[in-house]
Amino acid sequence: MARRNTFQNADNDEDVNVTPLLDIVFIMLIFFIVTSTFVKEPGVEVDRPGAVSATDRKLASIIVAISADDQIWINKDLVELEEVKTIVEGLRRENPKGTAVVQADAKSKTRLLVEVVTQIRATGVTDVAVSTEDV
Repeated sequence: MARRNTFQNADNDEDVNVTPLLDIVFIMLIFFIVTSTFVKEPGVEVDRPGAVSATDRKLASIIVAISADDQIWINKDLVELEEVKTIVEGLRRENPKGTAVVQADAKSKTRLLVEVVTQIRATGVTDVAVSTEDV
């Protein structure tokens, strides 16, 4: 009786195909990038005033900061009061249902805060909040 040779040559080893694995990794990467939310920073650190009635607000798409020396910052850029409406309109086109938050320093002028909120509301954003610290 002849024995069959069940041993295969080392030359016939097959390579592992990693292409489907790479496809899955790239699809997962795209999924996480698309579904992630990025934290927007106004560009300046402000000392917000305290408030007892403060509530948490999440997912604000437009963040405007007013520094202690009455400078207006949007997306890490220093802007003039006259430019606020134009810039907010551009940001609103990116996210039409987004809300706006104004971070005003405790030492900034209240008049400037009111003017900034007026400029933002002139673009059609009705949900504008002023950021405060919990007391």
